[in-house]
Amino acid sequence: MDEVVLRGGRPWGSDGPMDVLIRAGVIERIERRVDVPDAAVLDVSGRLVLPGLVESHCHLDKTLYGGPWVPHTAGDALSDRIATERRRRGEVGVPDVDRIAALLERMVVSGTTHVRSHTDIDPALGLSGVDAVNAAVERLGGAITVEQVAFPQYGILVNPGTADLLDRALKAGVAAVGGLDPAGFDRDPVRHLDVVFGLAEEHGVAIDIHLHDGGTLGVWQLELIAERTVATALGGRVAVSHAYGLGRADSATQQRVADLLAAAGVAVVTAAVYDFPVAPVKTLRAAGVTVACGHDGIRDLWGPYGSGDMLERAMHLAYRNTFRRDEDIELALEAATYGGAALLGLGEYGLRPGAPADLVVVDARTPAEAVVTRPPRELVLKRGRVVARSGRLIR
Repeated sequence: MDEVVLRGGRPWGSDGPMDVLIRAGVIERIERRVDVPDAAVLDVSGRLVLPGLVESHCHLDKTLYGGPWVPHTAGDALSDRIATERRRRGEVGVPDVDRIAALLERMVVSGTTHVRSHTDIDPALGLSGVDAVNAAVERLGGAITVEQVAFPQYGILVNPGTADLLDRALKAGVAAVGGLDPAGFDRDPVRHLDVVFGLAEEHGVAIDIHLHDGGTLGVWQLELIAERTVATALGGRVAVSHAYGLGRADSATQQRVADLLAAAGVAVVTAAVYDFPVAPVKTLRAAGVTVACGHDGIRDLWGPYGSGDMLERAMHLAYRNTFRRDEDIELALEAATYGGAALLGLGEYGLRPGAPADLVVVDARTPAEAVVTRPPRELVLKRGRVVARSGRLIR
């Protein structure tokens, strides 16, 4: 179908029912009434139309989704989970293309059109995770776009050979380089950031650093990352995932760091999982910081939870931020849509003429209702093509 009209839906941000004309996979017009001879008409009267959901932080290569149930055996400490995964991943067959593809299918039918996935890079693994994710994405036939981050799950400085493998991954086309607790895990934040920012500058890629370190140590590292971002002129291409130290800081510190991150062009990605600290979304957004969200692990050796549904994840983000008013709840949905798109550099994204027609249709009156009730995704379109209908993948 080269021309499609979505008839009578309510695009997020519109003041009433609108028709959306899609031509060659791109939104051409959003108007009260659009009549185009021979166009395919999809009646979505009374339904809410959202831009495609964006999963901004997950680990596709680790997933056990779609396979037999694997009981969780790791302890509660971060080091326990890392050690357990490292010991058991061969036993359970991680990475597995079939399970990655099964999770991607779940994401598609749930309305996700773009994903950023952190893929483990380690001398014992080589680039096997990168290859497995690429193979799974290919199976989906263009129904979803995945950007991989070369992620040093077991450290860089403490795991010799990892820096060279990160370089190889970026040469192979991986879109971003990751980091992990420069102080708490690698024990040398300056040298760790030297490697990460050096690779980003050399290859012209984005940066996304896991920062679990809490307290003043975590806040100090946020300041270091902001300073390094300014020094390397990489503003708009750097993100910090989790930022637990910021989540538990006092309000004055949160405001100061939010202003610093905004000025430097550093985004924050949060997952709102378990009882781990959650970045202060309202403070960050008011300061002008890009905020995105994702699931983190989805049914893997780190934990048995996660559904792949970004409306559910937005609900958790809103709940953990104690959002009750509609306009506040919409901030969580923004993180799962426009915030994620900004993180990934999707300049043409959104509900506007000229944007790719990556769209989700749900039975809800308002965006806040969609977040709270998580209704079925009646239609999911990727570049104007219906890729899922009522929970079923369309091939």
